[in-house]
Amino acid sequence: MKTNSFSMNRTFDKTVAAFLAATLLLTTLAVGVGAQQMSAQKSRALGEEQRILHVLNRLGFGARPGDVERVKAMGLENYINQQLNPAGISDSVLEAKLQDKSLPTLAMSTAELYEKYPQPGQFLKQLDKRGNLPADLAQARDNRVKGGNNAAKPGDAVVTAQPEMADPKSPQATNPANPLNNPADLNPQNNEAYRKAIRDFYQQNNLQPPARITAELQASRILRAVYSERQLQEVMVDFWTNHFNVFAGKGADRYMLTSYDRDTIRPNSLGKFYDLLKATAESPAMLFYLDNFQSVSPNAQLGNGGARRQQQIGRGVGGRDPILELLREGRRNAERNRQLGNAGQQPQNPAQPQPNPNRQKRGINENYARELMELHTLGVDGGYTQKDVQEVARCFTGWTIFAPRGAGAAAAAALMGDKARENAGKFYFAPRMHDDGEKIVLGHKIPSGGGMNDGLMVLDILAHHQSTARFVATKLARHFVMDNPSPALIDRVAAAFTKSDGDIKETLKAIFSSPEFNSSEAYRAKIKRPFELAISAVRTLGGETTGGPQLHQWIARMGEPLYGYQTPNGYSDTAENWVNTGALLERLNFGLALASNRIQGTRVNLKRFVGDTSVEADKARMMDRFLAVIVSGDISPRTRETLMKQLNEPLSIAQPEKVADREVAEMMVPAGGPRQQAQRPGPQASITDPVTKTVGLILGTPEFQRQ
Repeated sequence: MKTNSFSMNRTFDKTVAAFLAATLLLTTLAVGVGAQQMSAQKSRALGEEQRILHVLNRLGFGARPGDVERVKAMGLENYINQQLNPAGISDSVLEAKLQDKSLPTLAMSTAELYEKYPQPGQFLKQLDKRGNLPADLAQARDNRVKGGNNAAKPGDAVVTAQPEMADPKSPQATNPANPLNNPADLNPQNNEAYRKAIRDFYQQNNLQPPARITAELQASRILRAVYSERQLQEVMVDFWTNHFNVFAGKGADRYMLTSYDRDTIRPNSLGKFYDLLKATAESPAMLFYLDNFQSVSPNAQLGNGGARRQQQIGRGVGGRDPILELLREGRRNAERNRQLGNAGQQPQNPAQPQPNPNRQKRGINENYARELMELHTLGVDGGYTQKDVQEVARCFTGWTIFAPRGAGAAAAAALMGDKARENAGKFYFAPRMHDDGEKIVLGHKIPSGGGMNDGLMVLDILAHHQSTARFVATKLARHFVMDNPSPALIDRVAAAFTKSDGDIKETLKAIFSSPEFNSSEAYRAKIKRPFELAISAVRTLGGETTGGPQLHQWIARMGEPLYGYQTPNGYSDTAENWVNTGALLERLNFGLALASNRIQGTRVNLKRFVGDTSVEADKARMMDRFLAVIVSGDISPRTRETLMKQLNEPLSIAQPEKVADREVAEMMVPAGGPRQQAQRPGPQASITDPVTKTVGLILGTPEFQRQ
């Protein structure tokens, strides 16, 4: 027993030593390379192959086998121009992949997603209200937690409720079968009988769990980044998605993010900044995330003021309120049915709803106005005041969403017809919610009576403000050149932004043609974020992936779950926020997991690179072969020496372990397929294959972590 314990401790110590050695190697990411190496970099210009690799890493997600030769043959400048104009690039491989993986939600409207992938809690309430709730589902709902529960509201994060206080000597307190003695059972989503009843009902009615929407969107982002020939467009989609961040975990946003990616970000990623800004302002995903859909003028309910505003509506939406038009049509249909004798009872007038004393009074919400200026345009030091925030918030009152949570769409359809169902989750301007008085924004007078044009004027002012030009230029230069771009570079990029009226392509051209971008100081000066690291690793090894949940889980473990950043500022784009011991070990673990084909749905064939090399007889030759494949042989002597030492040391990787995470588990259910379990790190598994160890360790080197 002592011998076994000693042996286990020795193995553990060796594993820790190997990890520590790799960590020491990786910590150079935090402090930069040595002064001698930096001096050598400054003294030489980038070679042709280095320039190509630099462009492939910055304008895309890294080189695949053969990409360097392909770009060399067509010319680097031609490649850059092609990427700036992606419409002429064939993307047939990606299109085939997206079709093969069967991701139906990508083509569905928000209204269709509400109906096909309903939130269980809301769905049951709607069935119950209409008297259509099946008896077995009602029983499962009522019995999901005996003795009371603290059920989560639809859209809330799943949390474990705390048990109620009870007499410790009571029979209930001492009964292990009592759900109150198992905190997990207090959450209805953790009650297996309830979940089974929901699953059975969904299957019988051809419905799917809503978690699939986010899972398919995440998979599509991974597939596009790995396989698309339009690499710069994918990089810019990633950049703007982060710049205009929306969190998938906030209520109905999971339903709206599909349209946000497809209809808002992608079509405008290389266009005019004003068009992109306007698209995000009108996006239901953004309106919901920053609460603007609830922003209402304090005067919205004042007597005859509504009639006056009704006459002024729609300067910018054709003079009509689309929802009022639907209401009128619904009333006409109801009256027609009543006259025909088909109405069972006199319908209530929807224009005069009964007051609800428990409803919270709504007013102006400043969230979007503040983030619009601080994070989307001017920047925190852009020259706006709290008064500007208040005035901008007034301008955007009435920018809202029809049936924002989807639950009311079916009920509204009974009165308004199918148009109501089709419009669920869509943006519309509600004149009666709007503050139509005069405003002053950043010194600009916005006249009264402007309706929706008030918000459009604000967007125009912000898009053309000099602070916006500098703020956007700084973020783009930081992303494509280095963490701390020079003021001179920012000035030139901002000037290009202003001169081109916010043309994103012209702004990028100013960056790509700059001496700073093409300098040796910029080469491998950026740390790859987890998404960039994962995608570049798959591409570098010529891997195949389904974009499935396990690859996304690895990206999340390394710190960057797609659509998973809760606050509006998005993920950081500087090294200091990504380089720490824990994060670096996760990156090393990812490299080993990928190399050993331990990521479900993602595969790499390392034998294609080995050829006739005898890995056991000539490890040095094998090492050089993979260094050439992964980092083009461009690696420091110190790094290579450390890698060779690690080949002779034990190395382990955390294996996945099944967990009962309901949300992630549902995300892993393929349409019509068997249910799977989510996974997270578990027991350690030894890596003994020298090829796997070599590739995994190289993927963890500073040279590959940088781009």
